[in-house]
Amino acid sequence: MDEKGVLLCGEITKGKLAPITLELLGIGRKLADELGEELSMLLMGKSIDSPGQAAIAFGADKVYLADDPLLEEYNSDAYTYVTASLCQRLYPLILLLGQSDMGRDLAPRLAGRLKAGLAMDCIGLAIDPGTRLLNRIRPVFGGNANATVISSTARPQMATIRPGVMIQAEHDDSRKGEVITVKDAIEPSAIRVKAVERVKEEIEGLRLEDANIVVSGGRGIGSAENFQAIRELAHLLGGAVGATRAACDENWVPTTLQVGQTGKIVSPKLYIAVGLSGAMQHVAGCSGAKYIVAINKDSDANIFKIAHFGIVGDWKEALPAFTQKLKELLAA
Repeated sequence: MDEKGVLLCGEITKGKLAPITLELLGIGRKLADELGEELSMLLMGKSIDSPGQAAIAFGADKVYLADDPLLEEYNSDAYTYVTASLCQRLYPLILLLGQSDMGRDLAPRLAGRLKAGLAMDCIGLAIDPGTRLLNRIRPVFGGNANATVISSTARPQMATIRPGVMIQAEHDDSRKGEVITVKDAIEPSAIRVKAVERVKEEIEGLRLEDANIVVSGGRGIGSAENFQAIRELAHLLGGAVGATRAACDENWVPTTLQVGQTGKIVSPKLYIAVGLSGAMQHVAGCSGAKYIVAINKDSDANIFKIAHFGIVGDWKEALPAFTQKLKELLAA
């Protein structure tokens, strides 16, 4: 069977296409056009007709809807079964997912089920014009270098993309496409993993993954009370609050705010790093930012090696002055 087409595994948040799904549609449309192939998207959930139509307007040629009560919330077994079954019928050349909580769990399971090659956390995707193979670019060595992953035999060529690094698809109501219902029956007894409780995350303002501006504090902030200065600046800029692992380990902020290799990977337009040294683990989570501003009293701190702008000084002096100046500019 000849593999063809690009298949995206989309996500739905609060009844709408998630931001990472719009990024998938943006890069997926580009790759499909370069190959001269169709772009398809799989959406799973309950009562998801509206997001299905939206995916067409954002660039998909075909949308496969798996609408089932068992898919209302993400479940490893159910989502793997539906996605793998569709891939075994469509034989896509390329399969893309987001580097989200769902994608991190689902992609490796699919790669094992489909015996496919997978590159996680990609920051760039391109078609080689000579071989028509997918070049997948991903950070390695804690973000200090990038590697290009090429799979000459395994199909589909799989990748997850880091949120915030791809251009979102543009909405076009004039686009036409086909919405197809996936009728694979999911046997409840086959679902071995079940969620027994869901605890909603309390979010301070914007989610880290969705914010264009992130203000992060490290061990140098000194206390939970001092983090109020970080929150004030983030609120002023309409951004999100982040933190290093050290700050989270001290219980100054919730672990859900941790940025880094073992936390959340962010790619905002502006990342302000306050009182943090720039350990490799943390840098791996923020190096994708377009601009990085660092405030640290240690001129040799590693964070200055990746920062575009830096202030060498005590944050207790620099940050209030910075915040006050912003207030004046915004009030003008």
